[in-house]
Amino acid sequence: MTENKKRKQNNRHNLDNCRHQQDAPLVPLVEGVDFTPYQEWANEQLGFTFDNPSLLVTALTHRSYVNEHRRTAKAHNERLEFLGDAVLELATTDFLFRNFDAPEGIMTSWRAALVRTESIRDAGEALGYAPLVRMSKGERSGSEQAKLHIVANCFEALIGAIYLDKGYAVAQQFITKHILVNIDDILEAGSWRDAKSYLQEISQREDNETPDYRLIDESGPDHDKTFIVAVYVAGRKMGQGVGGSKQHAQQAAAREAIEKYKQMLGNS
Repeated sequence: MTENKKRKQNNRHNLDNCRHQQDAPLVPLVEGVDFTPYQEWANEQLGFTFDNPSLLVTALTHRSYVNEHRRTAKAHNERLEFLGDAVLELATTDFLFRNFDAPEGIMTSWRAALVRTESIRDAGEALGYAPLVRMSKGERSGSEQAKLHIVANCFEALIGAIYLDKGYAVAQQFITKHILVNIDDILEAGSWRDAKSYLQEISQREDNETPDYRLIDESGPDHDKTFIVAVYVAGRKMGQGVGGSKQHAQQAAAREAIEKYKQMLGNS
């Protein structure tokens, strides 16, 4: 058998192993967990309980927890996060298309501002599910910013869980209530603009200096890293941000610096 044929057979074998069986549950049944606090939270914060509570618990399960509890935990939330991210983008795009007559490039920037990590993190914090998130002892004792990053990822996984359990219309209502409601504030503040470019305009105008971005810390495995970046202008620390990539952390730091400039300059 040629090497090329062996490779094709291996690829086919791997693909078959990845295929989801039609009669298999979308997420493994979560066992040994008291669903009561999860369902109580859902009823209070979402206005409904889950027909399949395993979806909710899985949405709030970080990979590190599964690595630490291999015998009892069968799935983490990354597949649900993948699905929820797509539902979030569709709902946001549909909302902007139906409500605004703006060029594609502008609406793309508005969408990015609506679904950026900080917005999702803040929505997750407001929902108060952080105490229910299952993560490893190491992650739970880590930095506050790293834990907030996990909370943000859980928000997208939660969207995926709602979509699978209740359908698109309910997931869309959830997104509208917790994410799309921010559109007026984003447009008024101009926070949809590229933060790094905007900060450079301000810093060069006010201080005749270019922002200097410095990596403060990075943690986590290669597939799920968290970066903390600070930005300095003329030797002064103006902002700090966290993100799943250096670029996202830089953007978050730039947005914080812009707000600091606004306060310094007496702008609202």
